[in-house]
Amino acid sequence: MNSAVTMPADSPDSKRYNRVRRWLGVADFVLGLLLLLALLVTGWSGSLRDLAYRVAFQNYSVAVFLYVFMLMFIAKVLGLGLDYYGFRLEHRYKLSNQKLRGWAADELKGFLVGLVLGAILVELLYFIIREAQHWWLIAWAAFLVLFVLLAQLAPVVLFPIFYKFAPLEDGDLKARLVRLSERAGTRVRGVYKWNLSEKSKKANAALTGLGNTRRIILADTLLDNYSPDEIEAVLAHELGHHVHRHIFKSILVQAGVTFVGFWAGNWVLRYAVERRHVFATLSDFANLPLLALLSTLLSLLLLPALNAYSRFNERQADRYAFGSIPSVAPFITSMNKLAQQNLAERSPSKWVEWLFHSHPSISKRVAAAQNWGKQHNSGFRAQTSTSQA
Repeated sequence: MNSAVTMPADSPDSKRYNRVRRWLGVADFVLGLLLLLALLVTGWSGSLRDLAYRVAFQNYSVAVFLYVFMLMFIAKVLGLGLDYYGFRLEHRYKLSNQKLRGWAADELKGFLVGLVLGAILVELLYFIIREAQHWWLIAWAAFLVLFVLLAQLAPVVLFPIFYKFAPLEDGDLKARLVRLSERAGTRVRGVYKWNLSEKSKKANAALTGLGNTRRIILADTLLDNYSPDEIEAVLAHELGHHVHRHIFKSILVQAGVTFVGFWAGNWVLRYAVERRHVFATLSDFANLPLLALLSTLLSLLLLPALNAYSRFNERQADRYAFGSIPSVAPFITSMNKLAQQNLAERSPSKWVEWLFHSHPSISKRVAAAQNWGKQHNSGFRAQTSTSQA
């Protein structure tokens, strides 16, 4: 039998949906950039700082918090139209189950969580700037520690704010996935059902957390529509990240990027204070938009390289999955199902994949699985690769 598989073409709906989502992302980015520039060019940042000081009765720490609150509130109000359009877009393409009230509640919760985390980070940053001569080195180290801590706490602290989780009741599937995890050399602290269907019709799965919070989460939309073999194939990919130590390597990459960012931030702030006299001191928190602008531009500059690195990791994880499951056929069927259910583009243009995608295109992942199946006689069958949910 000829094992070549014809990849289904992207539907017009898939193309339109993903094109609009990309433009929404671009619009959100540009809006944030314009806000930062406006705050700096017009002097509004200084005005907000002065207002924060007056309301806080000249208390520095309280003023920093109020300043962060005002910045985030302004950004949220300006971006609310785009956020609502994104909500309507998911409904237009029948990808969302969420009601308007639930969406509004999530937006509020997201704002409050972002405010708490943002205030902690900014308070810590300016405390270090005030107290340390080489502030950027100390801030860099502190932010790395917080990054790792947040990755560990997210599954048990942050995720439950937005979603409901419950231990997986399917004992056979749970045991199967735990055995797969043990073969990959990782111990999970539980397998959980993720009630994603309350908000979305999309499907997903993940291996989340670090150390004692490491757990497998499976969306109910995945459990209801995918076979145990397909679920195992999806999780095998996630375990591939553990086997290849992608989390540790990503932390190292993040450490390098943030090191450059903090070094550049120190240089830019000193230039603004000592040469241009835009701000009175380094600890003048009215310069926060300048640091945010620098971070935004640096992220944009590095985005293609970071996406390329991410796609390299994803290909490695895929290859691990191919070798750790009896047949690549369930991997292929799961990819096709996910593409259909999530309305993903199977074959985006090269520039779209290069600039926007952290994963290889589904067509490339399926082709890689097919080639593996041919080379390793893994029981690959063409007809299974075209089955649809």
